[in-house]
Amino acid sequence: MKAYVFPGQGSQFSGMGKELYDSNPLARVYFEKANEILGFRITEIMFYGTDEELKQTKVTQPAVFIHSVVSALTLEEGFDPQMVAGHSLGELSALTASGALTFEDGLKLVYKRALAMQSACEIQKSTMAAIIALPDETVESICKEITEQGNLVVAANYNCPGQIVISGTEEGVAQACEALKAAGAKRALTLNVGGAFHSPLMQPAKEELEKAIRETTFHTPRCPIYQNVDAQPHTNPEEIKENLVAQLTSPVRWTASVMRMINDGATEFTECGPGTVLQGTIKKITAAIAKP
Repeated sequence: MKAYVFPGQGSQFSGMGKELYDSNPLARVYFEKANEILGFRITEIMFYGTDEELKQTKVTQPAVFIHSVVSALTLEEGFDPQMVAGHSLGELSALTASGALTFEDGLKLVYKRALAMQSACEIQKSTMAAIIALPDETVESICKEITEQGNLVVAANYNCPGQIVISGTEEGVAQACEALKAAGAKRALTLNVGGAFHSPLMQPAKEELEKAIRETTFHTPRCPIYQNVDAQPHTNPEEIKENLVAQLTSPVRWTASVMRMINDGATEFTECGPGTVLQGTIKKITAAIAKP
């Protein structure tokens, strides 16, 4: 079975989408439509912007969404998904590509999400860090202890076996990194992100996004989408909306999502969007499943 996966924030790079824009007339129509919907030429930032410009949440999220959805809808072999999933922001790309949202509604939601998250980031200094080579349970336990001491930090992205991202206040993440290295983590690397995504610190953004989601028409997607919050397949528009709202303050259960897709028959994964980060995680998840 064919599965299509869509990356999230962090996969962006300067020049993203330019080759597609130059070579594919249909892609060019979508890119220009995106400029019109947003009211500014985001393609100029995507094609020629600096890394610093592209790192702004309000630019990154719509840029990755546009590139991902257009990549899927202009595939030479056609886009014929039997299941889809997206990592964080990528969930909205997956929903749009699979027909649950129109391109216009999907992009408008992504932009509102990006602005809401950027505003939430400005309320309190916060960050994220990647933890390498520790069991999930150890990371969860140490984060819980530090949070109980007054500095919020939680497990945010379960990317693949041995790679988990934590999220919280700057103090909480710094404290957790030290404790996790002491517990045997091979690396504890603070990420260059705008704030504590997928943590309780995103509550203000969640409330804002919920209103926008309620006002948007969702359709039944053409195939199941495996959502971040529960790693389960969904086609019911109301369930999809509830899970999208919950996603902002809940962890991304990517490892469990990929494992469930494989259990449900996925034999081929195609990544739609900038980079190949998700393909790397899928290889590690597949290798972990194959171990006796």
